Amino acid sequence: MEPFDRSIPTTVHGHYWVRPAREGSGPAPLLVGFHGYGETGEGFLGSLEGIPGVGAWHLASVQGLHPFYTRKGEVVAGWMTSFDRELAIADNTAYARAVVEALQAELAPAPALVFAGFSQGVAMAYRAAAATPCSGVISLAGDVPPEVDPARLPPVLAGRGTADEWYDDAKLAEDVRRLDAAGVPAETCVFDGGHEWTPAFYEAAGRFLERLVGSLTTRTPR
Repeated sequence: MEPFDRSIPTTVHGHYWVRPAREGSGPAPLLVGFHGYGETGEGFLGSLEGIPGVGAWHLASVQGLHPFYTRKGEVVAGWMTSFDRELAIADNTAYARAVVEALQAELAPAPALVFAGFSQGVAMAYRAAAATPCSGVISLAGDVPPEVDPARLPPVLAGRGTADEWYDDAKLAEDVRRLDAAGVPAETCVFDGGHEWTPAFYEAAGRFLERLVGSLTTRTPR
């Protein structure tokens, strides 16, 4: 008999870091972030804290389920590889949904929920947004995954640095085309810089969140 392989579901424990809202009174909105390749959830929480106005938001940063060592012996994580891609997408999407449900149960946040991703974590932000009712997506240096139906997405802020060789102008243009075709409001922020967070993008993200909260508070109830 020739060798064969099988897949089997198993339990893996993930981790996420939370910084409760520090400003305002009453229920606060929730911003959930997904780090890039070779980063950590704890470190990405610091990136999210750089967005203007997030003192009034609950922040959560989810760590990828695939930890590994750097050459310096530091433990970092990634989200997935091409191996068993479809199963990994399903696992990661279920993981993100479980984190959101736990946060909602613990923090009882306001209705506003926004997902944010950087680099490899951008795909996770889009997948989570397509699977979970939410208010917006903040995307930096990463594209909309091919399997995600743009029509299921909320308003998007997509950013790239002019010196970013991976998420280049053509990829950003294609994302905007797909979102526009699906009727999804899409803002872009193209800034001087590379594959990184910059003050210009922080400011754009802060304005995006402010507008989302404003639109929710002024919307006429049905």
